[in-house]
This record gives sequence, structure tokens and C-alpha cells, in this order.
Amino acid sequence: MELISQVLVLEPTSQVLGKEPIVPFAILLVVILVIPIMFERLRLPGLVGLVFSGLVLGPSGWNLFQSDSPMINLLSDIGLIYLLFVAGLEIDLEQFRRKKSRAFGFASFTFSVPLLMGTLVGLIFGYGWNTSILIGSLFASYTLLAYPIISRLGVINNEAVTVTIGATIFTNIGAVLILAICVAVSHTQAFSFAKLLTLSGWLIIYSVAVVTGFDWAGKEFFKRSGDDEGNKFLFVLLSVFLAAVGAQLIGVEKIVGAFLAGLAVNEAVGEGPVKEKVVFIGSVLFIPIFFVDLGLLIDLPAFANNLNTLKLTLLIVVALIISKLIAALLTKLLYRYKWQEMLTMWSLSLPQVGTTLAATLVGYQSGLLPVEVLHSVIVLMLITSTLGPLITSRIAVGLNSPADEDPAPPLAEENTSETDNAFTIVVPIYNPQTQQYLVEMAALLARQSHGKIIPLAIATAAAHMDAPQLEASLQRSEWLLNKATTQSRALGVATEPALRIDDAFAQGISRAAREQKANLIVMGWGKRTGLRARLFGNVIDGVLWASHCPVAVTRLVESPKKIQRILVPIENLIAPTLQPVQFAQMLAEANQSHITVLNVCDRRTSSSKIAWRRSHLSLLVSKLALANAPEIQIIAHENVAQAILQAARLYDLVVLPFIRNRTSPGGLAISDVTTQLARQLTCSIIMLGEPQRSQSTNLILPTTVSSITSAV
Repeated sequence: MELISQVLVLEPTSQVLGKEPIVPFAILLVVILVIPIMFERLRLPGLVGLVFSGLVLGPSGWNLFQSDSPMINLLSDIGLIYLLFVAGLEIDLEQFRRKKSRAFGFASFTFSVPLLMGTLVGLIFGYGWNTSILIGSLFASYTLLAYPIISRLGVINNEAVTVTIGATIFTNIGAVLILAICVAVSHTQAFSFAKLLTLSGWLIIYSVAVVTGFDWAGKEFFKRSGDDEGNKFLFVLLSVFLAAVGAQLIGVEKIVGAFLAGLAVNEAVGEGPVKEKVVFIGSVLFIPIFFVDLGLLIDLPAFANNLNTLKLTLLIVVALIISKLIAALLTKLLYRYKWQEMLTMWSLSLPQVGTTLAATLVGYQSGLLPVEVLHSVIVLMLITSTLGPLITSRIAVGLNSPADEDPAPPLAEENTSETDNAFTIVVPIYNPQTQQYLVEMAALLARQSHGKIIPLAIATAAAHMDAPQLEASLQRSEWLLNKATTQSRALGVATEPALRIDDAFAQGISRAAREQKANLIVMGWGKRTGLRARLFGNVIDGVLWASHCPVAVTRLVESPKKIQRILVPIENLIAPTLQPVQFAQMLAEANQSHITVLNVCDRRTSSSKIAWRRSHLSLLVSKLALANAPEIQIIAHENVAQAILQAARLYDLVVLPFIRNRTSPGGLAISDVTTQLARQLTCSIIMLGEPQRSQSTNLILPTTVSSITSAV
């Protein structure tokens, strides 16, 4: 009532919002939800929309928010810490180890050349050495915003791409350490070389203590926590803020500790549901608020009316682009990369988002960087975050990958080195309404591979084995198993029903599949596809993360025995991504169905390149030695998802790969084509996910069935 009365007497909006902190928070949530989606539909990064929102809502626009608001400052500070933590957490140590010498070589060039050029820009505009060096360090790091693009194109295993990914560990560490020293020096009243050595010594001791100590503690804690994801999640958060507090105690900026904490727990967290939850919390709330807060700091009239700021901005943008190009060129000459590989390295190293923006804000808040530099770096971020991924999407197409030379192993022969048993398909059953089609699908595949199916029911464990709820769960599970066994035997396949008591469905399924030495898991499509599923995960997510074998997630609108035309869209022209083709072939041979392998290329692709793609895809498919060669179709279209949707109207089933969007710290990931197709296709769908071990051979990683909107 108080708020309504204030509005009725026309009290200024800013005063109302100041007295009701829940109102600006609600507005922030609306902005975070709506604006990135709108900007991505305009083919612009969502983070650009967040900064623009801050500009519109701040003092330069509607003046609804103030940059000194306690609530926004708190959330923005958490977002700043989270941003650097995720930057450390997302560093791909495996990619670094694979090509560490060449990664160090490229990192040396892409760090030193921009550092020198940025320092020169600062000196040209009359800034002191400390400020100029800090400006140079802002140029040195980069954010892998285009990672989803190169992942989708299937060129991550290209050496030049691997080197660029691995080099981030050097550039980010170097930029963060220079920031720590520059800010600490600026706070020292009487600077001396001895104080610099003392500070450097403390920084080295602190860095080693955090990286080694938290790494050991994380591995030990995770080992003893078992499957308790909640405690693991809390441990990771505690590590972040303990490291941030420790950094402040030695006189270093808190974001240095956050970055080192991310680097320290990197291997302990690994690629799993805990990491996804940690990144999710930051990417949907705290990090977007940080970008909105950046927009609040922009003084648009001062920027537009200051000719010196415009000159500085132009010089910073040009210097960054040229220095990154020189670094890529020097790397090409040293390691004899092709021009296409060099340009890809250049485009990947262009975006200045995560570490750059965090360091800029810290430098501005400490008084070391003037507002003109803040404005210039924000513009630099807007330009490079748009330009870098755009160039990558055009240049990286067709890069050679080691995986191009090796055909994918036959799906039905996976794990045969581990066991001589028949091809085994585990079918988790829970919903009687979808159970019939699931068992039919598994039976078709088992008959074709001369294997067996294992209907699996999971009874949720209780504290006491005589608990009434456990007894009820066991009775229901036995009823489902009896029904599935009767059905599968009527279809003429060997059946071995299994009943398991476990704490959780996902763990029970993955453990039982491993115990049974399963070659394939066939699951029904769950209904939990909303916000709760993204935050806490669902059964399918859990099985995909933990499974040792491929997982086929099905949404069947009719009996599998009626499927006659199967469409298999292939985005990457590399052999390992042909696993869906092998799966479709097993089903097609059982039903005498027809398969079409579809590849969508850019609508501007020339006829000669289309012919080459058709020939190359035909060659890869021929290496699979399939009994009946599928039809190869190439479509030139500006929108991959729309092209597949139009083609799918003539088919009974579409087999899709799971492609998990790797979130980039500080950037909104490119939309996932598979997610869009899963929402809009009206025919039956099977989405095939590969186990995590396939990552090393560039097999497609699983993605959640739930809609994954772009994440920072």
C-alpha cells in the first residue's frame, strides 16, 4: 500500500525504487530474461543487450537505477568474482597439455604484442607508466566466445584451434597478475623496487598456496563426498570466496583470488553436473547483473561529446585488432600453419570480454583507469564480441581435423573389447504409457544386432529397508517389469529384467548399465524441461553425464515398427559425428527403412563447394561399410534449424546428436540447433548422446533435453 500511495502522489520513480529494493531486483530479472533473447534474434551477442540495458536504465537513460545502489553493487561484485572464477574454471587444461609448447608459443605472441601496443597507446595519450601497462594488459587476454561455433563445426581437434584454446591459461594468468601488481602499486604511497619485490613474493606464495592447496582439498573432498552434489557445490562456492578474501588480506584485488580458485578446482570439478550447476548459477543471475552494472557506468553525453575519448576508442580498437593479427601471423610463421588456421586463431583471440572487462572495472574503481578508458574498453568489448565469432563462423569452416582421417567405430561393436557377451540394451522403465514404444524400439535394435534387452526398474531407497514407501515402490517396479518382460518376449527377443534399489534414478540407471556391460541405453523423454530441470538436472542429464555407453533419448509419436523414412542431420563433416548414422542404420535394417543423411551449408556456398561436401560426406559414410548406403542430401540455407525442420516434414523419425553448449565466461553462448529442433519437430525424435570419454576423440557430448538458453 505504501508503494501504491507513493505512485498516486506522483513521487519520483527513483525515490520509489530506492525505498523498495525488491522492485529494481524484479526489473533486473526481467531484463536478464528478455533482453538477451531479443538481441540474439537480431544476431547480436546477448551481453551486448545487457550492457545496452544498463545504459538505458541508468543515469544516461531513464535513470531508474543508480550505479551506487547498494543492492546492485553487491550483486555486481558477486558477478565480478563469479566471472573471473568461471574464467579459471573454464580453462581447458587437457587442451593445454596436448600442445603445451605451441600453446606457450602462441600465448607469448598474443600476450606480449598486444601488451606492448596497448602500453604504447596509453603513453601516446599521456597516461603514466602504471596506467599504460594496465591498459596493455587489458589487450593481452581473450575470451573464447566462438567455442560453440568451432565445436559445432567439429574442428576443436585442429592443432591451431587446440593451441589457441590452450594458450588462454597463460594469457589469463598473465593479465590477472599484471592487474594485481598495477593496482597494488597505485595504492602504495611511496613506491620502491623493494616493495614491488615484496608484493611479488607474497603474490607468488599466495598463488601457489591457492592453486596447490585448493586443488588437493577439492580432490580429497570430492572423493569423500561420493555422489552428494549439494556439498560439492557448496565447497566450490566456499573456495571462491575464501580465495577472494585471502587475496584482499595480502593487498591484492579479490578477482585475482577468484580466478586462481577456478584454476585450482578445475580438475577436481571436471566436466560434470556440479560444474554445470556452478556455472549455471552465475550465468543466469550474477554475471548478467555485472554486465548491466557496466552499462550503468556509461556516461553517454560525456562519451559522445568528448573528441579525445572518441580518438582513444578508435585507437584502442584498431590497436587490439592489429596486435592480435600480428601475434597470429608470427605464430603462423613459427609453426608453419595455413592461412586459414592463422585467421581462425586471430578471430578466436579477438573477443575481449571476461578478464578484460573485470580488470577494467577494477582498474576504474581503484582510480587507476580514467572513465575515458572504461568507455573505450566497453566499446571494444561490444565490437570484438560481435566481430570475433562472426569471422570464426566464416573462416573455420572446412578446417582439417585429425578425426577426418579415422572412421567412427561401429556402434554395435562398442565395448566388445570389454566383453564377449551379446549386444545388450538397457531400457529404464517408469511410465507405463511410454513403456510399450520404448520396448518396441529396443526389441528392433536387439533383433538386428542379435542381442538382448534388459528392462530396468529403479525403486527409490529409503532409510529402512522395511519402510512402507519402499515396499510400494518395489511392488510397482515389479509390475512394470512383468509387463515389459511379457511384451519383449512377445516380440521375440531375449529378455533379462532387472530390479535395483538406489538413492536416485540417474545413478541407479548408469550403475546398473555398467554392471550389465550394456552397449546402449534407450530412455524415454522426460517432462522436466523447465527452469528446475536446468538448475537441478533431471534423470536424463544425470545418465548422460555418468553413462559409460551411448544413450538414445526417444520421443516416439507412433510405433517404431511403422518408421519407414529416417532423417539424420549432420552438422560436422567429420567421421566421429556419424554415430547417429550408424544408429539409424541399425533401426533401418530392422524395418527396411530409408535413411537420408542431411548436411546444411551456408546459402552463399558455391555449387562447386556443395559438390565437394556431398562427395566428402559420401566418402565418410562409405567408410562405415553399411549394408545399404543412405541417400546424401546437401541443402544451402541461411538457417540450419529451419532447413532441417522443412526437410523433416517428409520423414517419420529424425535422429539428432546431443551437443552440449560449452559456456564461455563473459559471453552468451550461441543457440543450440539441437535444442531448437527438439522443441519444434512434430515427428518422432531420437537424440543420441555419447559418453564423456568420447570427448578426447571429438565425439559429440550430451546436452540436456531441457531448453538450454544462452548462458554467460
